[in-house]
Amino acid sequence: MGVGDESAGGGEGIRKRRGCSCSKDDFFPEESFKTMNNYFRALKETPMRFKDRLLARSLDSTELHEVKARSEHEMKKNLNWWDLIWFGIGAVVGAGIFVLTGQEAKEHAGPAVVLSYVVSGVSAMLSVFCYTEFAVEIPVAGGSFAYLRVELGDFVAFIAAGNIILEYIIGGAAVARSWTSYFATLCNHQPDDFRIVVHSLPDDYGHLDPISVVVCAVICVLAVLSTKGTSRFNYIASIIHVVVILFIIVAGLVKANTKNYTPDFAPHGAHGIFQASAVLFFAYIGFDAVSTMAEETKNPARDIPIGLVGSMSITTAVYCVMAVTLCLMVPYNQIDPNAPFSVAFQYVGWDWAKYIVAAGALKGMTTVLLVSAVGQARYLTHIARTHMMPPWLAIVSEKTGTPVNATVVMLVATAIIGFFTSLGILANLLSISTLFIFMLVALALLVRRYYVSGVTTKANLVKLWVCIAVILGSSIATAVIWAQGGNGWIGYVITIPIWFLATLSIKVFIPQARDPKLWGVPLVPWLPSASILINIFLLGSIDAKSFERFGIWTGALLVYYVLIGLHACYDTAKESAENNRKIAEAKMEGV
Repeated sequence: MGVGDESAGGGEGIRKRRGCSCSKDDFFPEESFKTMNNYFRALKETPMRFKDRLLARSLDSTELHEVKARSEHEMKKNLNWWDLIWFGIGAVVGAGIFVLTGQEAKEHAGPAVVLSYVVSGVSAMLSVFCYTEFAVEIPVAGGSFAYLRVELGDFVAFIAAGNIILEYIIGGAAVARSWTSYFATLCNHQPDDFRIVVHSLPDDYGHLDPISVVVCAVICVLAVLSTKGTSRFNYIASIIHVVVILFIIVAGLVKANTKNYTPDFAPHGAHGIFQASAVLFFAYIGFDAVSTMAEETKNPARDIPIGLVGSMSITTAVYCVMAVTLCLMVPYNQIDPNAPFSVAFQYVGWDWAKYIVAAGALKGMTTVLLVSAVGQARYLTHIARTHMMPPWLAIVSEKTGTPVNATVVMLVATAIIGFFTSLGILANLLSISTLFIFMLVALALLVRRYYVSGVTTKANLVKLWVCIAVILGSSIATAVIWAQGGNGWIGYVITIPIWFLATLSIKVFIPQARDPKLWGVPLVPWLPSASILINIFLLGSIDAKSFERFGIWTGALLVYYVLIGLHACYDTAKESAENNRKIAEAKMEGV
């Protein structure tokens, strides 16, 4: 076991830092970075340190007490289930439904885009259940990063952390660019009328968007002031947003034409449906931001399950009805990909209605940006608490009770990406990161239920990892068959039963080592195993260029980890273990 297998109580050894300070010690206070000799010595020890971090596991109590204490000030516990439901709706219902529905209906799914939403909704709901158990058991701001650190170790958690950060930055940038598109519609202009087109840059990066930068700056100010204030603004704006959505559905169905639905329901067949579903998963991201607010929730055991499952159920139903409405109003091949709902009302002769739709979409995207900003800052805060990122980012303001440094840094990065990059690139890359993380959380839940150090026998541990390897292998094989255009049934007749038997083997042959204390996922191991299968399957529907960009980002993460992150978190864990030893010795002497 590594030096990171800490128990609570070592937080006293973490020196306090001032939030406004910008000295070297605020960013790299660890022993490995004190001098160049220390750093070169650390680099020579990289294999040993990597093995330590790969094997090390954090503890629930460490995340809940010691790691949280490194922020110097605590976040305020002032949220309840009502806040979380509206945070969930506010976080999710935005650019995905208002922009990508039109894009995917026109290019891939046709009217069958409603089935794409059902598939991605089922996948999202499975992930919601997995997140909920972790958020109740480990209610800290780190969300999936903290869950993976406890169950799969520091290294896996770091790779996930990098993709979590990428997910939030790209998601925010995509929404900010969509904000410009609907604002243009509201002003009777095309989106590029508000952008600076630079022909010397590639087309996907040459439509510069200054409005998205301004929107990010305003959101940043709101996010750092108060979490409770953000919550109040969010659910007031979300109520208005829901009213607009109801208007879209009712008014749209009044102008529906069933002839638009009959011919060519799925023009590109099942492949088009699943290809659209992989991209439309973007429309469901954001609920994980709710799990990061567990640290600020009054009663996590009650509030988080209601907030997460309730908001996701409402969102899925709304998405499906809105998708049907859009395709009944306009033939799928005539849908506008930039502002589909606004232009749909123009198509049916209700020009005045497009202004209501555009205003509602802007409100929805504003709340998505706001809740995303709150969630992403809390992820980064908890990552920085472990020193995988500079600890300066972990500081919580005493005055506002919010992580100001992390909020500003994340939104600056979001603004920069949103300024340059097109929505199509952002949506595909975002879906990869999200599906990858959700798959890891489901995997971590299986490990949490079936492996506890000192309780699970070595034989059962071997069985568990063999079964998990088979589940992953069969899921990947299924996705590869699909990605290569496999319409036949032979490959699936082999891979799906193998997945089923591996999951059944966990159920029958491996006893659960841990029962959830307060709230647990039903149908374990079936539900998390199904989440792994469907998330990996959807990954098989994403284009190759997006995987290339994902690989480049992951490679950059590994370089950072080897040169900086590994040594910083190793030193921090070592210091914490030493503090715990001294505390234990002091207690023994006191006895």
